[in-house]
Formats: sequence, structure tokens, C-alpha cells
Amino acid sequence: MSLIQYYGTGKRKNAIARVFLRSGKGDITLVVNKKIRPFEEYFKLESLRYVIRQPLMLTETENKFDIFMRLEGGGLRGQAEAIRLGISRALIEFNKELRPILKKSGLLTRDARIKERKKYGLLAARKAPQYHKR
Repeated sequence: MSLIQYYGTGKRKNAIARVFLRSGKGDITLVVNKKIRPFEEYFKLESLRYVIRQPLMLTETENKFDIFMRLEGGGLRGQAEAIRLGISRALIEFNKELRPILKKSGLLTRDARIKERKKYGLLAARKAPQYHKR
């Protein structure tokens, strides 16, 4: 028996999520920095769990797939949004007809905002040392 799975990669800031959708009953397996973590324990905030489940709820595929995901880097919010993008891309690989639904909700757009680099002569990206006349 061959394992059918659908893959999607999501990125946000420094977070990278590799998401695999396999047919199943809705179990979520989470590997964060090479350690297996319980999904509900890792994402304690309900708002982050909602962000992650958003593409599945929109396409009504919540209980069709077991989700296996690998996370690296970033904070909780960035990781949740990276997972959301990865799940959306994997769903499109599963069924191309879901694309308009996900596109309309803005779930296929990669958020390109990242931290601005520190410039020389400044204390941070834009913070300058205090000015004094003498």
C-alpha cells in the first residue's frame, strides 16, 4: 500500500513550516526543532489554533486529513502563519479547484515583511543616538 500525501511549504519571517497532508481523521503531529510536541500544548492560544485551521475550515476538509508538520525558527505567531500557508499550498496540490476559495481569503499570499537590518552609525535599524548640541 502506497502512502498518498500532499506537501506544502510555508514561510513567515524566520519561521519555516513543512506540511504533509495524509488521508485520515484529523490528527495533528507537530515536530518543532526536531522534537515531537503535542499540538494543543505548543499552540496554547485559541487564536493561533484558529489561524492554523483556517484553510481546512474554509475548504471543509477538517476531518479528511492527518497533518504532519515540521517547524523551524521564528516565534509562535510566525510559525502559525507559516503553517497556514503550508496547509493552503498542500490543499491546492490535493485539489486545484480549492484555489479560488483560498485565494479570495488571502491564504495563498506569502507575507514578505521581515525584520529590517541594523545600519552602521545607528543603534538599531532606524534608532539614532541621542543628539546634543555640545
